[in-house]
Amino acid sequence: QVQLLESGGGLVQAGNSLTLSCAASGKIFDVDVMGWYRQAPGKQRELVAFIRSGDEIVYGDFVEGRFTISRDNAKNTVYLQMSKLKPEDTAVYFCNLVARAYGWDTYWGQGTQVTVFS
Repeated sequence: QVQLLESGGGLVQAGNSLTLSCAASGKIFDVDVMGWYRQAPGKQRELVAFIRSGDEIVYGDFVEGRFTISRDNAKNTVYLQMSKLKPEDTAVYFCNLVARAYGWDTYWGQGTQVTVFS
């Protein structure tokens, strides 16, 4: 059973920074994509950033250079450093993993709340 444990969410003032972490555990034989999505109230879930095993990185258009995604392959952990946060970044942030356990599959974390106040 693959599990994703997210941490680092919280309440932060606009303009400040926050770092999210997501550690994957379980019988994982191979990892392709690790990433983050977010969902604000009343809105669809959207891509924040992902990083592939070949270090290809894709960011959502709204990121505009404010966020940095990285991963530690030895720990099966992905990080999202967020800076210059805006109130519109307020959302539940979900960790996403595409990995091979008993077969290739997509896994989601339970989500961590990020609230940015002005």
